Amino acid sequence: MVVAVVYVIREASGHHEDAISGYGSAVWFAVIGGGVLAGGIALIRGHRWGRGIGMMAQILLLPVAYALLTASHLPLLGAPVGIVALACLGLLFAPASLSWLNADSLPPDAR
Repeated sequence: MVVAVVYVIREASGHHEDAISGYGSAVWFAVIGGGVLAGGIALIRGHRWGRGIGMMAQILLLPVAYALLTASHLPLLGAPVGIVALACLGLLFAPASLSWLNADSLPPDAR
């Protein structure tokens, strides 16, 4: 969401890129960031559907981390991204998470 705001501010201040549209990129980051934010809020509130969004976000971050480590030569960025993505995936597949996912004692709106 922060990146979306930065792109809008840069575009509004007159900085234009040749390869990308600042406003278009801002909309894309807002949609993706909003989806991940909604998934995180859903998990905090106990809704199971947020887990799928979290898993997809982490799986999509793994190739980004790999590219930062190898082709981009930015290990100081790639290593933390990869570690956080793997840690989040590990937590999403932890036995406690899976037992919560399979529990029948949740209210109907949390399933």
